[in-house]
Amino acid sequence: MLDEQSETSLANQPKLGTWDAISIIIGIVIGSSIFKTAPFIFSNVTGPWMGLGVWALGGFLALVGAFCYAELATTYPRSGGDYVYLTRAFHPAVGFLFGWAQLAVILTGSTGMMAFVFGDYTASLFKIEGEEKAVFSVACAVVSVLVLSVLNVLGVVFGKTVQNVLTYIKLTGMGAIVVGGFFASRADTWTAAAWQADQPFSLASFGVALILVLYGYGGWNDAAFIAADMRDRRDITKALVIGTAGITLIYLAVNAAYIMGLGMAGARTSEAIAADVLANLLGDFGYNAMCLLVMISALGAINGLIFTGSRVYSALGSEHSVFAVLGRWHPRFGSPVWSLAAQAIISIAMIFLVGTEAGKNAVNQGLARAGLPQIPFAHPKFGNDGFQTLFAGTAPVFWSFFLLTGISVFVLRAKDRDLDRPFRLQPPFYPLLPVIFCGMCLFGLYSSVTFAEGVVVIGLVPLAVGIPLYFVSRRTAESAGRSET
Repeated sequence: MLDEQSETSLANQPKLGTWDAISIIIGIVIGSSIFKTAPFIFSNVTGPWMGLGVWALGGFLALVGAFCYAELATTYPRSGGDYVYLTRAFHPAVGFLFGWAQLAVILTGSTGMMAFVFGDYTASLFKIEGEEKAVFSVACAVVSVLVLSVLNVLGVVFGKTVQNVLTYIKLTGMGAIVVGGFFASRADTWTAAAWQADQPFSLASFGVALILVLYGYGGWNDAAFIAADMRDRRDITKALVIGTAGITLIYLAVNAAYIMGLGMAGARTSEAIAADVLANLLGDFGYNAMCLLVMISALGAINGLIFTGSRVYSALGSEHSVFAVLGRWHPRFGSPVWSLAAQAIISIAMIFLVGTEAGKNAVNQGLARAGLPQIPFAHPKFGNDGFQTLFAGTAPVFWSFFLLTGISVFVLRAKDRDLDRPFRLQPPFYPLLPVIFCGMCLFGLYSSVTFAEGVVVIGLVPLAVGIPLYFVSRRTAESAGRSET
């Protein structure tokens, strides 16, 4: 029999291959935006070709970012991704704030958003309406986070198996949408008039469409968080590039199916665009099948976020004493059990605070006591919707750190000139691609702050709490160092 040390060593050995990482990327990225935001995107472009063009542009920008992350992830293949890059490029305080932001705002917020989607579509599947729908949706959202967190506690192999199965089902469903769009396409779909611009171009409207598309591609970079779990660090590059390119092709095919199945006018006004495409072909069965697909897609996104996010918090805990418990891994299962637990608790708290009246009242009462403006939960822009509220509140924090990671490509090139880089951007791709990536991040930051308005406090207040936590952690570490001497 193996002794405890050998068992722990085997549990911590890298277990992920290229397809596992690609599956995680696809699972995180293809969550719900392709079903939820497509009509609004189509409403902000001039016609079908621009509608597909903005999705292609978003895919290109994501691929540019994937190449930048490929250099970082293969050069610094430690678990934690951006946490490692920002700590080394700038200062431990920046890395600490990134890790804290992921735990308190970004990844937990994204997990909550996907959980809301799962809950809403579960309620739609069972035809639950009115006040009961809100309660039922929140309950389903909480259960989804709890169950998937427990499954990830059981280890990397179990967690990746769940992710792969969900991704297979999701891709099958996306294929069904594409087939449905082709077979249900109208007679005039391919006429020149059907694909011409039918409304004037507006730069502001195009900007809104692009930021929503970039959100739709969000999450491809999370594969960098699991670098230490890869059997071969060179596979990270393959996973990032293949995963991002694959998602781009899927998005283009699905959006073309929307246009072919419903026409541009129908695609702009549809409230359940994918369900409407399948309903044209399969009736009520198609609608119900679409609800199931969105539920599975949301579960895949939740599982991917839980899996990758726990690796960031584990890296944070291994280097900062105030979060030391997050760095502990279960010796048998080989999973960061305390990171998974903390992540689940915060995600569930977010679901409760923005998804229930009691939670919303508690948030605004707390902000009032602190002398801060209250959150306009019922603002028409957010529709009193938990998904929209979390998106608006967390996006500015996400884009801020994304921009810093882009800048870190330049900083680390200068700081670690002699370090081996298994994948290295060569001229003219360096510095061109990192410059494009940073420009995308600046655009995302500006647009998200403009869109969020007062809801931005959802992300900024928890982020600010991380500043005193860092100094507490540093003092604790210094005290421990003096005690040892």
